[in-house]
Amino acid sequence: MSEFDRPADPGGVSDVTRCGPEVVAPEGVEAQTCVMARGGETWARTYYRNTTGEELRSVLTLMGPGGRTVELHCAPTAHDEPGSCETPHGASADKPSAYWAVAEFVGAGPVQEAPLLLRAGSDRASADPGAATG
Repeated sequence: MSEFDRPADPGGVSDVTRCGPEVVAPEGVEAQTCVMARGGETWARTYYRNTTGEELRSVLTLMGPGGRTVELHCAPTAHDEPGSCETPHGASADKPSAYWAVAEFVGAGPVQEAPLLLRAGSDRASADPGAATG
C-alpha cells in the first residue's frame, strides 16, 4: 500500500486517505488534494496555503464512478496560515480507489480573465489488477 493510500486510522480498515503530491505555485499558493473514505462515505478535501496577498477562488471537484461529480467553491483568504476545503460526505458508490479529486485555484478578477494559479489532484489509483480488460 502506498503512503498515500492507507488507512487514516491504523485500527480502522474502512478509513482511507488517498492524497496526491503537495504542489506549489510560484505565485504563492500551495495545495494538496485527497480522497477520503470512512464508514461507507466518500468525500474530497484540499489542504492549502495562500500567501499571494489576495483572496483567491477555488473549485474542489470529486469525481466518482458512473460520471458522478460533486463540486464545491471555496474562497481561500490571503494569509500564511494553512486552511482546508471539503466537499460534503456522500454515500460511497464503489471502493475509494474508484474516486479522484482535483482542486483548482484562480486569481482575482473577472472569472473569464482570472489566471489559473494551481491545479492539485489526488493520486489516481491504478487499474484494479483483477478487473477484466479488453
